[in-house]
Parts: sequence; structure tokens; C-alpha cells
Amino acid sequence: MTNAHTVTPTFAQLLRSPVLLLAFGFGSGLAKKAPGTFGTLAAIPLWYGLQFLSPAAYMGVLVVAFALGCYLCGAASKALGVHDHGGIVWDEFVGYWLTMFLAPAGWLWALYGFVLFRIFDIAKPQPIGWADRRLHGGLGIMLDDILAGIYAALVLQGTAYLVYSL
Repeated sequence: MTNAHTVTPTFAQLLRSPVLLLAFGFGSGLAKKAPGTFGTLAAIPLWYGLQFLSPAAYMGVLVVAFALGCYLCGAASKALGVHDHGGIVWDEFVGYWLTMFLAPAGWLWALYGFVLFRIFDIAKPQPIGWADRRLHGGLGIMLDDILAGIYAALVLQGTAYLVYSL
């Protein structure tokens, strides 16, 4: 959570720091309101390219993006002096990409995945809420969004199963 004394970097500062640029989702995390939602929106065009990868390659990207995210989010938090600054949205990128792993093609599914991921990321049902409150550092920042992505993916895959099996 951010505190009242946290200074949000400018876009110019992001451009000077590759860590902050990626952690802030190429600037999408600078949104004044709902930076997590804007970060998730910014993840969609990148997902569009990912969906054409083989499942193994897509999973490889997820693993690398998660590991990179643990570093980026931890380093950005340290640089900003606050755990999980609201503008750090790399975790939303990876959580959305996880939601969309093996999802059916099409923009309706992309939108559905977006809505599901945002619901789970905001509502934080257990153990997401526990992870958000108890785990710190880059892993703590990343893990609650990974869990939200897993929940959202399960609902999305269940829906796809029902739609395509009826």
C-alpha cells in the first residue's frame, strides 16, 4: 500500500530507469486513479502476441516474467521507499497473462479474463488477502496477483468448458 508521503515518479524518471519503467508497466502505473486497472489494460496488447506461442513457450515467458517481476517489484519498492506502491503494475501484467494462459482466442475472452482478474485482484479472497498482507518484498508483491490470476484462469477455463461443451 502506498502512504501519503510517497512520491510517485514522473514519466521522465521512468524513462531514465529501466527498473521503474518496467515495474510501472511502461507508464500505465502512473494513472492517477486505478493504476492496477490501467496496468492490466496495458498488459492486453502484450498478451495478444503471447497467445500465439506454444503452451510450453507461453509458460516459459510466464516463469521468466514472474522471476523478473520479483526483482523489478522489489527493486522499485526499495527505490521508492514503500512496499507495493500503487503504481507498480508489473504484477498485474503477469497476473493477467496467467489468467489468459490457454484461454480461447478472441476479444470477448480477453475482456472476460480482464474482468475476472480485476475482480479477484481487488476482492482478494483467501489466500490472496493473506499473501497480500503477510508477504513482503518482490515475491510478496507478485504472489497475490499470481493467485488472483490462478483464480481468474480457473473461472475462465470453467466457463470455456461450459460454452464449448454444450
